[in-house]
Amino acid sequence: MKKLTEQIRKIENGFASVIIIALAAAPVLQIIARLLSRQAVPEYETLLRHLTLWIGLTSGMICTRENQHIKLGFDENLPDGHLKKAVNSAVRFTGASVSIGVAVAAVSFIIIGFSPDQRLWMIPVGIISCIIPVSFAFTGIRFFTASDKKQPILFTIAVLTGLFLALPSVLNLWYSTPFMPPEFLEVIQEGYYALFDKLDWLIVILIIVLTVFGLPIFVLLGGTAFILFAGSWSVPEVIPNEVYNLLTGSAIPAIPLFTLTGFILSEGKTGERLVNLFRAFIGRMPGGLAVMTVLVCAFFTTFTGASGVTILAMGGLLSFILIKSREYSEDFTKGLITSSGSIGLLFPPSLPIIMYGVQAQISIRDMFLAGIIPGVILVAALSVMAILHSRRYTKNNAEAAQAHHSIQEESRSISRLSALKGALGDLLLPVFILFCYFGGITTLVETGAVAVVYSFVLEFFIYRDLKVSNFNVIMKKSMPVIGGVLMILAMAKGLSYFIVDAEVPMMLTGFFSRHIQSPLVFLLLLNVVLLITGCLMDIFSAIMVVAPLIIPLGEMYGINPVQLGIIFLANLQLGYLTPPVGLNLFLASYAFETPLAKIYRGVIPFFLILLLMVLLITYVPWFSLALVPGV
Repeated sequence: MKKLTEQIRKIENGFASVIIIALAAAPVLQIIARLLSRQAVPEYETLLRHLTLWIGLTSGMICTRENQHIKLGFDENLPDGHLKKAVNSAVRFTGASVSIGVAVAAVSFIIIGFSPDQRLWMIPVGIISCIIPVSFAFTGIRFFTASDKKQPILFTIAVLTGLFLALPSVLNLWYSTPFMPPEFLEVIQEGYYALFDKLDWLIVILIIVLTVFGLPIFVLLGGTAFILFAGSWSVPEVIPNEVYNLLTGSAIPAIPLFTLTGFILSEGKTGERLVNLFRAFIGRMPGGLAVMTVLVCAFFTTFTGASGVTILAMGGLLSFILIKSREYSEDFTKGLITSSGSIGLLFPPSLPIIMYGVQAQISIRDMFLAGIIPGVILVAALSVMAILHSRRYTKNNAEAAQAHHSIQEESRSISRLSALKGALGDLLLPVFILFCYFGGITTLVETGAVAVVYSFVLEFFIYRDLKVSNFNVIMKKSMPVIGGVLMILAMAKGLSYFIVDAEVPMMLTGFFSRHIQSPLVFLLLLNVVLLITGCLMDIFSAIMVVAPLIIPLGEMYGINPVQLGIIFLANLQLGYLTPPVGLNLFLASYAFETPLAKIYRGVIPFFLILLLMVLLITYVPWFSLALVPGV
């Protein structure tokens, strides 16, 4: 059994690697064909979208296998005993039930949702889309097989519960057979809907409680959508339909491509070269090493799109440099790195910016331009804070003053020209890809593919930091992140559909129009709500679920949709730092092996200064709109 599991693992990893290589190669071939005025890749758009569907769901299975789905994780704080075991069993049961329910609904969706005429390279799209039920079935099974405790009886009950959740889909499949009379089917279905009509919100509350104690966010979103659709007498096929629509969206391939770029850079020595460069140029100034930390974190977060990756990948190196310098206290160091972990989310080609543009149906190019000045403001705020701390710390501490003098001497010994030459390839990456995109040479997805090829050539052939054997490591680290993000987006799309279908945005608009006339009061309330949202939800699910609610409100108060997008993202990235459950706080506690209380203490000063900057960005539209043409 162990051998079989290992074989499946290798096949899965290899298959995912092949898909993402194809996803990067297809746009590059398209660019070359276009430049040579030759025939492009046959059925290019359809191919690209379905490659994204496959990489999203295959990497989602891998994410479950590795137990790396995004979750709040308060279960770690529960004392060992019967309560913790019961909570963990409830989490596995719920995750398996919801995943299997989606898998069953997906089978029905594929049968009724695709005609035989829909094909890709002569292959029916319905067959290609079978990855949806397969991936969710595997995901459901792995909630138990990935655990040390298999619990076969509980797993069997979870499977039956999943079938019950998808009962209308099961009956829809049976309805086409002669084995059950239609009258009996209708009675069962009416009882199913009547049950959830009474219990839907109670079950949703239970799911939310389980999310606090370790239920993955994607299960929260999918489970909530399932229950609410059942409670409103709707068909569950909507959920896999929205999964398909989201993962085959035109801009979505950019997400795995830019994420892969970030991991190629982080596995190479890009971080070390950037550290060396910034030390050479700004290391001798007060707070120079701290400013370096902010800039390096912003660089990596911009490409990975996930602040946690930056903290986990660069936190160890940066904290070692800062603490060893004796110029910064331990609390300051960990607070700075934790706060800088999401500081690059407003810079292009940030994935949250791409997703917001897709969800709000506004120009992604305008969103990229709008995020530059607010992003610089946040970086500048942390940098100034670092400089002031360094001056105060060295003034009151003789040892720190001596250490700063030593750092200045060491920085002077580093050749600026040599450091610049060493990091030139890394610095040119954002310049090159943004030139291609803003210059109209490449589309957004093609830009992502170019970024992958550029970083690959840079790390494997020019700097030779990586070898072929390192590619497996990159795949192993990047696939769970890609899968975790895309699974959240896919399931959030179903919940977002319910919210819009239930006319919740219209009801909110009516309430605000009756009770709040001032745009400034609305923005203040928006700040509060988004901080809480960013504290409790990851940024990707918040974009999918919450953005549809605030976009019509912004229109009602005359707020430019691009500015609203920057306000939305700036508040959510700050929510990562909001105690007690901001995601970055947990990740920093894990990365630095430090109690949460100590992380809180280090982060609070940075949180307050960033809060002031976010308010400034919110209430001064010029910062968001100055670079946007035609505004």
